[in-house]
Amino acid sequence: MSTKVADVLWEMLANAGVKRCYGIVGDALNPVIDALRRNGKIEFVHVRHEEYGVFAAVADAYLTGNPVVVCGTAGPGVVHLFNGLMDARKEGASIIAIAGDVETGLIDTSALEELNPYKFFDTASLYTGRVVNPEQARTIFNTAILTAVLEKGPTVISLPGDVASADAPDSSTRSTEIKIPAAPVLRPADADVNQLIKMIDDAKTVAIFGGDGCRYARDEVVLLADRLKAPVGYAFRGKQWLEHDNPNAVGMTGLLGYGGAYGAIHEADLLLMLGTDFPFSEFLPGDRVKKVQIDKNPKHIGRRTPLDLGLVGDIKATVSALLGSVREKTEDRFLRKHLEDTESFATLKGHYVEKGPGIKPIRPEFLAATLSDLASDDAMFFADTGTACIWTARHINVGRDRRLFGSFSWASMANAAPNAFGAQLAYPGRQTIAICGDGGFTMMGIGDLLTQVERKTPVVHIILNNESLDFVNIEQQEAGFIPFGVGFKNPNFATVAEAMGAKGIRIEEPGDVHDGLAEALAFKGGPVVVDAVVDPYALSLPSHVPFHTLKGYTLSVAKQVLNGRMDELIKTLEHNVALL
Repeated sequence: MSTKVADVLWEMLANAGVKRCYGIVGDALNPVIDALRRNGKIEFVHVRHEEYGVFAAVADAYLTGNPVVVCGTAGPGVVHLFNGLMDARKEGASIIAIAGDVETGLIDTSALEELNPYKFFDTASLYTGRVVNPEQARTIFNTAILTAVLEKGPTVISLPGDVASADAPDSSTRSTEIKIPAAPVLRPADADVNQLIKMIDDAKTVAIFGGDGCRYARDEVVLLADRLKAPVGYAFRGKQWLEHDNPNAVGMTGLLGYGGAYGAIHEADLLLMLGTDFPFSEFLPGDRVKKVQIDKNPKHIGRRTPLDLGLVGDIKATVSALLGSVREKTEDRFLRKHLEDTESFATLKGHYVEKGPGIKPIRPEFLAATLSDLASDDAMFFADTGTACIWTARHINVGRDRRLFGSFSWASMANAAPNAFGAQLAYPGRQTIAICGDGGFTMMGIGDLLTQVERKTPVVHIILNNESLDFVNIEQQEAGFIPFGVGFKNPNFATVAEAMGAKGIRIEEPGDVHDGLAEALAFKGGPVVVDAVVDPYALSLPSHVPFHTLKGYTLSVAKQVLNGRMDELIKTLEHNVALL
């Protein structure tokens, strides 16, 4: 049998380090999938929904650093890829999407399931190539693969079935080779580094605020902070790199915020923003604080807040250049103040953890903290967008070998279950925990629980069952609205899970939290669903509340009183008296 265009595609992908392809087969993809079968080097992961597959692939690619393939057939299947590809672009995951396309003779005829891939994927894809003849195939494949790997984001190959099944113009081994260069060392020019050194030396107090760009520079940043007596705050994506084993850690800012981070970055003479594109500008300091931002992506520089200096560079390389020249600071009063603030907030943060065994309904703080204590030292945690992020940020401790991931930059619902599934395939047997909102789990987690049952993947799903889109409820009140459209009824998720072949555990009593979670984490025979009935009135106050948020919440309270919802407000106050 002659070598087909689709054969060249899969061989190039395998040579680039691809191990898995997530997706659903279909008519336009049939020649492509048949070539995948013949190739035998890449595992095909059949999912019940293409979007679930992409979210699984995003976690797989982010955690391993390897490119991962997703696929969907023409039209509706392709459309289902979009949300996950947006997540890949925001989170920096190397995803290559193979999009089924109508046959070349039907292009631009409004054929059934036809769409224009250039227009449709423009926002989500770093590069989109449409293969309309075999001669251009290798070039498009090469460009899509290199762009995804080197720029850390999604690309799309739109491949009609007739081209996929056509003979390849060159079937030699050399035609499927792909050369992926090592990541270059990116560092600001010496003049800019020297300017930054002078700013640091001239500043009486320095604070650091870091993000995911510190992933490979954790030790260098901690060493710099020690030398400068600088408190270290972090965005959610920076927590897993900068919090553990860091004596200068002062927590997070923003609405998830805790500790002394807000005060530290607002009271310092100089703020170093390292590898973060923190989007909530109202929590960043104004002109009184001098600000320097360092990021390898030039588009991130200065777009959240005005800067005194913006530098393009890799954090590890740039901080390493600083370490050899900046003068060590000896005065640590500024650092000690914000470390004390962090300890003080930790007492407030821990109130419902300590009181949790005696409070019903179950406090989510107690649930998350117990989970953190019981999980293994190399556990991987995945949080749904919503209040799952709040409890994860505040009560899941991330050590050197633990990992934490979510749709932190795109903020899609329903990401945790598929993220955890992809991570489990990448790291078989490693403890993998999805902290799911009940809305997110019913949106996308339930259907592909069947996929996990079939594969016996030991993913532990913790469902925060409060019968509400709880974070939206909070957002509506912050904006001054009466909460509306956020409530719904849930089934017994444990019973549903058992009916689908998974292990189900329902926890209603706080006294059962420890043993229920321990049982779930110990089970290795397949997926587990823990239906945790948590307090729907639980609030989480950030370490700093912006005036507009306080104003909106006050307005919402007044409106609720006038509309006869006083009983709901009283319950909220009663359930959060220690925080209020």
